[in-house]
Amino acid sequence: MGPSFNEQFDQHSAWRRGFAQQLRALSAWLADHELMDAAIEEQLQRLETQVRSDKVMVAFVAEFSRGKSELINAIFFAGYGRRIMPASAGRTTMCPTELAYDPAVPPSLSLLPIDSRLQPLGLTEWRLQPAHWTKFPLDVNDATQMARAIAKVAEVRKVTQSQARALGFWHDELPQENPLPDAQGLVEVPMWRHALINFPHPLLKQGLVILDTPGLNAVGAEPELTVSLIPQAHAVVFILGADTGVTRSDLAIWREHLAPSAESVAARLVVLNKIDTLWDSLDSPAQVQAQLERQCETVAQVLDVPRAQVVPISAQKGLMAKIACDDLLLESSGLPVLEDALARGIMGQRQAILRAAVGSAVTGLKTQVTRLIHIRRRDLDDQMAELRSLRGKNASVIGVMRKRIEREQQEFDQSTAKIQAVRSVHLKLLRDIFQQLGTKALRAELAELTQALQHRGVKLGVRKIYAQTFEHLRATIDKAQTGAAEIHAMLEGTFRQLNAEFGFSLQVPPVPQFGAFAQELTHIERSHVRYLSLGNALKLAQPEFAERLVRALGTRLRTVFESAANELELWSKAATAQLDAQLRERRRSFSRRMEAVERIQQAASGLVERIAEIESNEQQLIDLERELAHRAAQLMAIRAPGEIAQDTHSSSVSRA
Repeated sequence: MGPSFNEQFDQHSAWRRGFAQQLRALSAWLADHELMDAAIEEQLQRLETQVRSDKVMVAFVAEFSRGKSELINAIFFAGYGRRIMPASAGRTTMCPTELAYDPAVPPSLSLLPIDSRLQPLGLTEWRLQPAHWTKFPLDVNDATQMARAIAKVAEVRKVTQSQARALGFWHDELPQENPLPDAQGLVEVPMWRHALINFPHPLLKQGLVILDTPGLNAVGAEPELTVSLIPQAHAVVFILGADTGVTRSDLAIWREHLAPSAESVAARLVVLNKIDTLWDSLDSPAQVQAQLERQCETVAQVLDVPRAQVVPISAQKGLMAKIACDDLLLESSGLPVLEDALARGIMGQRQAILRAAVGSAVTGLKTQVTRLIHIRRRDLDDQMAELRSLRGKNASVIGVMRKRIEREQQEFDQSTAKIQAVRSVHLKLLRDIFQQLGTKALRAELAELTQALQHRGVKLGVRKIYAQTFEHLRATIDKAQTGAAEIHAMLEGTFRQLNAEFGFSLQVPPVPQFGAFAQELTHIERSHVRYLSLGNALKLAQPEFAERLVRALGTRLRTVFESAANELELWSKAATAQLDAQLRERRRSFSRRMEAVERIQQAASGLVERIAEIESNEQQLIDLERELAHRAAQLMAIRAPGEIAQDTHSSSVSRA
């Protein structure tokens, strides 16, 4: 058995911290040697931010009484020696709960009242209004106080059926899904709409985010969970009860909200919990194991996932075993197998993404900085040839050379008008693309869909409008891709001309590829279309619910379009910063040439000194290039813990 999820996450975080430190050292070195321009600085900052603040979200989804909160306690919080999430009989998490850590916020529990559903704002917008949340401090040194405070996520209140209907928990057309009324006709609903738990648990401090989503009603009534939070989770753990199997409500959650696509199936784990209910003294261990295996096979077939994605466990026995340090019970609970699957699935996925981003960024940075060093070396070579041609020449020849340098500088200065004209066209084309990807354009694209969803009653034809809307959105991304290609072609022609006229070595960076954003649109469309199932048709008939759905959609699409615009802006800056850097180097070269001629005119020894100085500078540039290659190799050599473990495993196998 490999390291637990907690251990793997610790290793992953140590790798990220080490890489970020190396990146910061590279940034300081580039600045010290005047090799930092605006584009390189921004790329370094973005890469460091991405590596340092990388979040890993694990969503736990289950119907009530499947042992979900107990599983979270067993995996993440056994070190406290007690339950932190409410998981005792009759008490369970009633509202979606996020566990994370923000150092800018004191340890606390923030609760959004359920009445906020009566207003059209989505969860994303409510997050920006902390004054509307009810807050409770958490004492991180007192596990009992923390558990008592966090128990508030299990609170309920009684309301009339009409109030429950307005809040989205009562549907006249779906009586089987409605809560049972008491003697006074009142029904229980969650006290809170959403909970945010902020405290410095070691894993949360390192970027882990846990999303705890309770029950079909809670998931189905909150569109942002289904179309935004859950689809963006890096792993989804779906919990079933071994004592119940796959019930009708379990299957509804899976089909309507979780069923994976071909590319996301590896990020879905199905947990068959409470296997200790099958531990029967009348059956032999072999018979219990055979029964368990049959159940796992059945679950895999019903949910259409590989058998390896179904993990049988006992969360309660696993928690007890960890607290009591009972290794035998821990192994019997199956918890280590689940932790290993989580570690391999989530850490492997995040490391692969980060490694790809790191590799691409470091290679690009090295290319840009190397080009700058080569420009300086070429300028020094030109100056060296120029100065050597002056050996033994009289003052009049040196004067002629001075006039020639002045004339070249005047011609070069005149070219800046042409460069400014190119910049003007470049910025205009860029603004056009930014407008296409802007909030106003996106709102216009969503207008027809918004109107169709807000229409009262059953939404006939809304599926077709969804398809048309996303077709237009993908066309917008394609149009932005075409616009970027046009800018690239224009810059390429201009750079070629400048290279020929002034000996520059300008090279346009490759066009940013927006395929990933188009793919993200497809994922969003798939999650929304799944929401248009017959089971949700009656919910969609309510304008208030449809309003929340379209707001959730707009928020997520805005993120995609803003990301595309940011990538385009970074690419544009890389191209223009390269031009700025070479213009700056050329002006510096003119100054040095004039300075050298003046020194030679003033003293005969000036020529020899300047040639020696240039030779020394050239050696320094050679050393800089070697140091750059060494630092880039160091960055690429930082290996993720998963790779180290894999190598260790491979070497042990080969020795065997």
